[in-house]
Amino acid sequence: MDVNGKLTDAIVLIVDDVEASRFAMSTVLRRAGHKVVAVGGGAEALGELDVRLRKGTLPDVALVDVHLPDMSGFELCRLLKQRPRMADLPVVHFSALAAAPVDRCQALEEGAEAYLTVPAEPEEIESAVRAAVRAARLRADDQALVRRLTLLSETIVTIQAARSLPELVAAAAEGTARITGTPAAVFVLDQDDELYRGLSRERGAVALPDEGAHQTVASLLRRLSRGHSGVRITTVPAPLWPTGFFRPGVQHDARLALALTQDGQAPVCLTAPTRGLRRAGPEAEALLAQLAQATAFAAQPLLMYQVERHVALTLQHSFLPQPHRLPELPGVDVAVRYVPASRQTEIGGDFYAALRTDGGVLTAVGDVVGHSLDAATVMVEIRHALRAYCVEESDPAVLAERLDRMLQRYHPDVTATVCLVLIDPATGRTRVANAGHIPPLIVRDSGGADFIKAVGPLLGVGLPHPAPTELFLEPTDRLLMVTDGLIETRGTDLGVSMEQLRAAAAGALPGLGALCDTLLASFGHDREDDIAMLALRLTN
Repeated sequence: MDVNGKLTDAIVLIVDDVEASRFAMSTVLRRAGHKVVAVGGGAEALGELDVRLRKGTLPDVALVDVHLPDMSGFELCRLLKQRPRMADLPVVHFSALAAAPVDRCQALEEGAEAYLTVPAEPEEIESAVRAAVRAARLRADDQALVRRLTLLSETIVTIQAARSLPELVAAAAEGTARITGTPAAVFVLDQDDELYRGLSRERGAVALPDEGAHQTVASLLRRLSRGHSGVRITTVPAPLWPTGFFRPGVQHDARLALALTQDGQAPVCLTAPTRGLRRAGPEAEALLAQLAQATAFAAQPLLMYQVERHVALTLQHSFLPQPHRLPELPGVDVAVRYVPASRQTEIGGDFYAALRTDGGVLTAVGDVVGHSLDAATVMVEIRHALRAYCVEESDPAVLAERLDRMLQRYHPDVTATVCLVLIDPATGRTRVANAGHIPPLIVRDSGGADFIKAVGPLLGVGLPHPAPTELFLEPTDRLLMVTDGLIETRGTDLGVSMEQLRAAAAGALPGLGALCDTLLASFGHDREDDIAMLALRLTN
């Protein structure tokens, strides 16, 4: 463009077999500030365009004579429009012969922008070139905007489906890169000042910025988000922005789109190199602001869930005694394990207990149905109720009945499973009451393992519970109790999973801890549910 906003920098392809005509038209356009490429025929024009396509230097417009020696100008135009990467090249036909209306119509039908009769005044030729190039650039801008809006919609759908903050920032970073055409980074700073970072895939995982760089970003986000609402667009110059987030080892000015979650507690930042974003145009920055707002909306429930999950985990760890805090249980050795579900899954109500009673040692493993802070809270109530009932009662079937009534009274919409085992350490007499839970597994030192045949209705439904199943434990036996989070897999029959558990337990190394650790190593990776596990054996 010149100082008056006139288009003067176009690359013009002239296709004309008459040398004098090519020279005259080239002279007019060069004087107007354009670059000119002149060829003498249709085949030569196609070859020149193929070379320029590989180099990324396609002309901005083609002036094509209607009467060429090897093909008509109309045919050349049609061939260009059939090639996807050349279809947007604007074509202006010209002819020194008087054009019938049918010829002008054919030119437009084949995709030409205009039709010139030459010789023509220089101003008319320049105007035809300017109009064709401007129309093509406006179409290209519109198409780019449509593509970016489509990418924005696709990215918003992806981030709204994210199940965790790491998944969210990764999706937002990739979407930002696609919309802007630049490397991108996305950050979310949660309420505990933990920084979640996502980088676009083209950035890769080579030479990532160190912990100091992340602390710098966290400090910037805290400072820039203070006292602001909505979306803030700002630039952080290279000396203040850590090296390497956009290109390994390279400093960039960073253009930031900063938004706060709905509660205003956590800043969400989408960022790209300032220079690259300017090349992408003002529309890209506007879309970046929209994506920042959408990312902040999508981050809000994930952050709330993170807080709830932390509270539920705290409840679990507070009320499930660790191995070193288990009570003294004369005549019985006990090992316990508790593994929370993966970070993408809500905490459930799994629990274990080991208690001294007047009738012997009572152990329990159970699971409140559901996954939420409510489930974890009900779990705590069941454990406290069980401890209270054990003061005066040790029969496991009676205890199951009382827990059932307690749930019906205070939590009528909640159900739970529990397996209760009462052991007399002196004799090995064992009584099992099972309320809808996986039955205990007895692991023999000889290498065998069998589930105890003990069944009954789950807690909270008001059905009568059968008398306990009785058996005698040998001093060499190990008794294992687990929640279904250890083995339950979506799409797999529970009976199949139980058989796999039995086989793995039978092949475990001696010892209670070895048994628990073997099973966790075999089944406990990336589970969708909590795992509670208790193993015991007699000591005399």
